Amino acid sequence: MTHYTAFLAHERVASGTRGEIQRQILSELGEHKDSILVFDDETGRVTDLDFRGTMAGNTPQPVGRPKLGVQAREVTLLPRHWDWLSQQSGGASAALRRLVDAARSQGRTVRERQDAAYRFMQGLCGDMEGYEEALRALYRSDSTMFASAIARWPEDVRLYINSLLSAGASDQETK
Repeated sequence: MTHYTAFLAHERVASGTRGEIQRQILSELGEHKDSILVFDDETGRVTDLDFRGTMAGNTPQPVGRPKLGVQAREVTLLPRHWDWLSQQSGGASAALRRLVDAARSQGRTVRERQDAAYRFMQGLCGDMEGYEEALRALYRSDSTMFASAIARWPEDVRLYINSLLSAGASDQETK
């Protein structure tokens, strides 16, 4: 399940699932709901919350057929790849799902974690002192310079950036 973190200015004000954050914002911070930025804890992307229908404490009910989570998309492979996939148990789709799951279980790459931190910093920190130096250090993997560039930033911001950079690190990188 995806987790999110909400910031009001540079202060972390909520964390949890989408529903938990919506409830917390409405119950405690309703007057500030339009000023709060919510970030996906895995990708660092800003996400929007839909408060329509929730002002009276009601949770919006989905309309129509439930989503199964399956998406059909085109995959272009060479004939040898299709041959290999056709020999796998469960067919090509099941084999591709297993391969993706196996790759994901290895943890996020350094680049994926850097990109998540970048997206968060772009959304919340662009006007902070040392922002550009921090970005350069981030992508050079210069942790000393990065720490120095963000040293004066609010504690909640620094802690969240560090959590994005360390979350999902693969075992090979942490050894």
